[in-house]
Amino acid sequence: MSRQNFSRKNDEAARAAVALIIEREISDPRIFMTTVTGVEVSPDKSVAHVFVSNDPERYEEMLAGLESAKGRIRSLLSKAVGWRSTPELHFHVDEALDEGQRIADILASADERREQFAAQDANEDA
Repeated sequence: MSRQNFSRKNDEAARAAVALIIEREISDPRIFMTTVTGVEVSPDKSVAHVFVSNDPERYEEMLAGLESAKGRIRSLLSKAVGWRSTPELHFHVDEALDEGQRIADILASADERREQFAAQDANEDA
């Protein structure tokens, strides 16, 4: 098994565990509707970068809630994955979903403009 596959398995195991912990074990309203989009675990499992998403207006509030619950999440993660050492958690906002939505909005706006111009051209030709 290659090291890369091993790392991906660790990343996915940590992502699934953290997502479940946030959803079911942490009752802080600041992290309500938080989505864990990915986790990158260092090869020595000393650090895990957890990428999360929520409503853009709630990013600061969400990060504060996650920082507040970091110790409990780490403790539950240790039990869930059964690794010899538990990584230190670092939470990061994943803005990729927001960027994707922004691009979708731009494309929708371009489609509307194209339809407006097509309607104008049809009216001018008539």
